[in-house]
Amino acid sequence: MSAEGSRRVVIAALAGNVAIAACKFGAAILSGSTATLAEAVHSVADSGNQALLLLGIFLAAKPATKRYPFGRASELYFWPFVVALVLFSLGGAFAIVEGVRHLIDGAEPIVQIDREVLGVHLHFSSNVVNYAVLGTSFFFEAMSFRVAFGEFRKAANGQPLLRAFLDARDPTVPLVVAEDTTALLGLGLALASVGLRSATGMSLWDPLGSVLIGVLLSAVAILLAWVTHGLLIGKSVTEEDRARVLEIARGVDDVERVTQLLAVHLGPDAVVLALKIAFTPGTTVERVEDLTNEMERRLRAELPRMKKIFIEVDSKGDGRGVE
Repeated sequence: MSAEGSRRVVIAALAGNVAIAACKFGAAILSGSTATLAEAVHSVADSGNQALLLLGIFLAAKPATKRYPFGRASELYFWPFVVALVLFSLGGAFAIVEGVRHLIDGAEPIVQIDREVLGVHLHFSSNVVNYAVLGTSFFFEAMSFRVAFGEFRKAANGQPLLRAFLDARDPTVPLVVAEDTTALLGLGLALASVGLRSATGMSLWDPLGSVLIGVLLSAVAILLAWVTHGLLIGKSVTEEDRARVLEIARGVDDVERVTQLLAVHLGPDAVVLALKIAFTPGTTVERVEDLTNEMERRLRAELPRMKKIFIEVDSKGDGRGVE
């Protein structure tokens, strides 16, 4: 997945969240509802998540230095992990706590609102504001989801989507897809709870919807943390990449066998590859050097994400990573 594609998806998500926050702030001003104001602040926090992802993309593009000899590609793994924690704490936990509090204390009643805005007298119920905000939010989230899902399908390259999500070595776009999907499901739950409250007159539907949304957000946040955790501690390359490395290495003249293969992602497009190679007995040192350089050239040409390649002559190895 290209860095430009990831950046485009995150910017679209950020624009959507900013628009949603603006709608909620407008609704809070019209209705005078502190709950709606709290939701507006929550949308600002969501926008902050996208800003963190953009920060990761920016930092990951910095060149290698003496302090960071392998570059900073792992920034693309660290910041999505932070976003997962924020989604769990500010999103899921906040919604659950607020929902339980309102279940205990009682939900805010539906009220009729009379306001004069720019000389125009407005009369409406707080439910109308809720429907307007949730409907508008759904539209903007759907637009963001469309952009993210299109990029995700392109990166999946025909793989089953669940496998592509769990095997992704670039978590940025899958994270936005998961976040947008969760937001759409959450908005659906919110619309259902508001509608049931209005239809039945039972105030418990509103806080119950908040609890369900919180559980949903927490579950997705834990899944995202688990996926990015694996990348942070050093996930290997895909089976397809490993097979291609072996095929290229074995295709070089005088290579008898590959005795060890270790390959770890530092970032989506930054892999450290270590190989131990057994050459045909009697191959001269000069010949081995030429063959090693040829192997590196072929690997870089076909798998450009192999940024750092280390090849050692060793007829024994330990067989790790070799099928």
